[in-house]
Order: sequence, then structure tokens, then C-alpha cells
Amino acid sequence: MYFDFYYLVLVVPTIILSFLAQIMVKSTFSKYSKIRCSNNITGQDAALLLMRNNSINDVAIEPVRGSLTDHYDPRAKKLRLSEPVYAQSSIAAVGVAAHETGHAIQHAKRYGPLVLRSTLVPVANIGSSLGPWLAVAGLAMSFDILLNLGILLFGGAVLFYIITLPVEFNASARALVILRSNNVLTQEELSGVKKVLTAAALTYVASALSAIMNLLRLVLLSRGRRR
Repeated sequence: MYFDFYYLVLVVPTIILSFLAQIMVKSTFSKYSKIRCSNNITGQDAALLLMRNNSINDVAIEPVRGSLTDHYDPRAKKLRLSEPVYAQSSIAAVGVAAHETGHAIQHAKRYGPLVLRSTLVPVANIGSSLGPWLAVAGLAMSFDILLNLGILLFGGAVLFYIITLPVEFNASARALVILRSNNVLTQEELSGVKKVLTAAALTYVASALSAIMNLLRLVLLSRGRRR
């Protein structure tokens, strides 16, 4: 019976971390969704404020079904806010809306890491879906070309995950600066927004770590086979 030591040591801890991060973001969002903002600003209002501060007039804001389905679509130039965010006046709603608007601001200003991440999307899609399977097939058949190709493709996906981190952190930072400078929220409310955004950031950190550890596992397995 084959025992994958590297999977147990490298990958399983990141799976656990990802699970815990998902629990944390859901619980934090749920907690601060119940706390209304003192000035009754909604997620839509926050998004409009941030875009107005950056002279962005060509991005539409529209509601989208679901929870935590918020996203900015750069191709359609649409900011889509979920039902618990779009028309709700809560700390969580303002935080999430402001963060997603941060991506619209990045797009308008052609923020370097965002531009790079966008160009890597096709590579990431192919690499994440096909790369590991090619690498495993190469290992099973002792076919080095297939193994190396799989690792290379998956490496492109890992690069995408790594570049995602500064993109997400920067979006949150931009949002917090504008909310603070315009006195939109009280200090206590800003503290709550930070907690919501920090919890969300942990999910991206966990995803990046998981991708890195999976890539390291494949590299170590390939070296072990060659020895």
C-alpha cells in the first residue's frame, strides 16, 4: 500500500487551515452583519463613495444573489454586491463593498499586480486543473517530460495564487484609507471592518499556502523518484 508522506505533512495542514479560515470568515461576517453603522450607510453607498473619491464614473453597481458572492467584473465593468451587502447598513456590508470597490480602483489605475494576475488567468485555469494530473501520470509512468510539464503548469497556477495576495491586501488597504479619511465610520466601526477584511484575507493566504505546499510535494516526489 502506497503512503504519501509529503501529502500528510505538507498538504493536510493547509487543508485544515483553509477549513478554519472559511469558518472564521463566515462567523466574522455573520457577527458584523448584525451591527448597523451609526450613519446608516449601505454597501452600495460605500461603493459609490469610494468610486467618487477616485473619479470612477463608468462602473455599474448591481445586486447579485447569494451570500459572500461579491466581486468586481473588470470585463463588464460591474461591481456586483450580494444580497447581505448591497442594500444593508452593517459594518460587514460596508467592509465587503469597500474591499470589492478597491478592485475597481485598482483596475482604473492599472495596478501592476492586478494587471499581471489578469494575464495569468488562462495559465492558472489550465495549470490548476491539468497540471497535477499530468505530474501524477508522469510519476506513475516514469515519464519525465510529462512530470516536468505538469509541475511547470501547476507552477503557473501557484504564481497566480501568490500574486493574488498583494492584490487582495491592497484592495482592503485602499478601502480603509478612504473610509477613514472621509469619516464614514467611527473608530469602533472601522475596527470591525478591519476584522471582517482580515478574516477574508486569511482565506487567500490559506489558498496560496495550499497551492505552494502541493507544488512542493510534487517537486519532492519527482526528486525522490529520480533518486
